[in-house]
Amino acid sequence: MASLGQAVPPFVHLAAHPVRWRLLATLAHSDYRVRELVTLVGEPQNLISYHLRLLRNAGLLTATRSTFDGRDTYYHLNLDRCAQALSDTGAALHPRLRAEPAPPQLATGLSRRPSVLFLCTGNSARSPMAEAMLNHRAAGSVEVISAGSHPKSRLHPNAIRVLRDDFGTNIADQQPRHMNTVIKHRFDHVISLCDKVREICPEFPERPRRVHWSISDPATAGDTDQAGYPAFKRTAADIDTRIRYLLPVLTQTQEAKP
Repeated sequence: MASLGQAVPPFVHLAAHPVRWRLLATLAHSDYRVRELVTLVGEPQNLISYHLRLLRNAGLLTATRSTFDGRDTYYHLNLDRCAQALSDTGAALHPRLRAEPAPPQLATGLSRRPSVLFLCTGNSARSPMAEAMLNHRAAGSVEVISAGSHPKSRLHPNAIRVLRDDFGTNIADQQPRHMNTVIKHRFDHVISLCDKVREICPEFPERPRRVHWSISDPATAGDTDQAGYPAFKRTAADIDTRIRYLLPVLTQTQEAKP
């Protein structure tokens, strides 16, 4: 148990500040740029940038340069690191308060399956990988599809390979599709994985929940397997982590619907 002289865990210092807590809560929903966080959190840019720097130095946030506008930066909340920090904070108070990791799952008994659309530019790597991984994790409990703004003629071979090798999923027969083919469909969640497609994402019926995951295109890492395949493995791991945390959100938002 915690001793009287024990220092307060670092996560408590960080998260207890109201601005930092609002930043954490906002970024738990989606990746955002600084100017968007200024609007959403309601604080001046210099203050937002200061607190973002503290959270990033603590490893709770990562920052990636926007592929749409290289002058912009997207911030992403490291939910695995937050989960570990919360568990460590509980254990610092009492050993029995250390959280045990729960397997990702979607609740059963929903009135209907939640529907998710993943979007990127070519629909040849990131979005079909996300589609396959969510199908794998949800085991049929989610209606999921992917599309692109400028679909390629075929899926990237490394996307097919990494899903087969690491997830036991075969998407070799899948063909990229244009997002105009699903524009009239009803979705509960529309998730963009590409900074460029986020800027041109159309409106969908019944205003689905919009989320952005700022993920670089692994196909730009190189044409050879030595250069390119590791990038696909890193991208797959990033997407899979995000999907693990997406599953309980799908349940929560679906149950909240009338």
